[in-house]
Amino acid sequence: MIEKFNRKLILEDGSEYLGYAFGSNVDKVCEIVFNTSMVGYQEILSDPSYTYQAAVMTYPLIGNYGMADDDYETSTPSIGGLIVREYNDLPSNFRSTATLSEVMQKYNIPGIYGVDTRKLTRTIRDKGTGKVLITNADTPITEGLKILADTPIPTDAVSKVSSKAVRYAQVSDGKYHVVAIDCGMKANIVRSLNARGCNVTVVPWNTSAADIEHLCPDGIFISNGPGDPTDVPETIQTIKNLIGKYPIFGICLGHQIISLAYGAKTYKLKFGHRGGNHPVRDIETNRIEITSQNHSYAVDTASLEGTPLTVTHVNLLDGTVEGVKCDEDKVFCVQYHPESAPGPEDSTYLFDRFINLMEENKNA
Repeated sequence: MIEKFNRKLILEDGSEYLGYAFGSNVDKVCEIVFNTSMVGYQEILSDPSYTYQAAVMTYPLIGNYGMADDDYETSTPSIGGLIVREYNDLPSNFRSTATLSEVMQKYNIPGIYGVDTRKLTRTIRDKGTGKVLITNADTPITEGLKILADTPIPTDAVSKVSSKAVRYAQVSDGKYHVVAIDCGMKANIVRSLNARGCNVTVVPWNTSAADIEHLCPDGIFISNGPGDPTDVPETIQTIKNLIGKYPIFGICLGHQIISLAYGAKTYKLKFGHRGGNHPVRDIETNRIEITSQNHSYAVDTASLEGTPLTVTHVNLLDGTVEGVKCDEDKVFCVQYHPESAPGPEDSTYLFDRFINLMEENKNA
């Protein structure tokens, strides 16, 4: 006997996708996006950059290796929902301590499987991202469309996921002190800095430049995070006030914030970049890096004219800006994730570049 569908998606155009529940049974309105990664669903689920978003996984089988305690990118996942083709609730992995569904239930994250994710991904790619309602299969379409129309996507994502107080991640052989502005920072960023001899002080997204200067850092790091970078003018102003005083390195949302602080502009992409397979060219070396990405916004190339920033990296799929720098100010940033876990690892050298800038500044 074929099991009856018990959950569905309703999109703004009125289309419906029927499937089966896993995770929480809560109804939720999210921005719908897709991710092309072949592995790493745990890191995706726990990446704060997916706040208020429902991610469609293009890889068809999800859940088969369970959830491992050491692989979370944040202790409290905030993703809006997960949409998959086939869900496996019987994982085979000696490191697994829970199933994906159990973790999603714990954090009130709805999931739906059995959906035609190929068709859904093509729809998002052709029409762009929009809102989706994850709901019960018997919810009338008229009711679902009204809920979608009446429910805006919040703009407080960064403040929702950022640290609420200063916290410390120190190492026994720490040589450098990095102040990391947490806009929704992935845990592997801190691990990557610690591994290179950095004591890291993590501060909330709206920490002032004066408060950061009182911490006497060797360098400033600005993290990834969710949403529109123009929603965090406080962070942009902080960076404006710190430029030229310390080496600064930014990733993803941090890249956009740095660019805005220099006077450039950002814009929303049609369907964003999400996945571990985006080719990026380093303009200086002509080297091609395979990168992991997760963002909806990009820096406008034309708006960089008249700023002291120069483009360092370019996306080979759509020509968007993937990195900028200002040598005079010892500032650089990239749109992608050099700390990506479980990979790729083509871009980890960027952390070493940050270390070198701090060392040069110490010896200046």
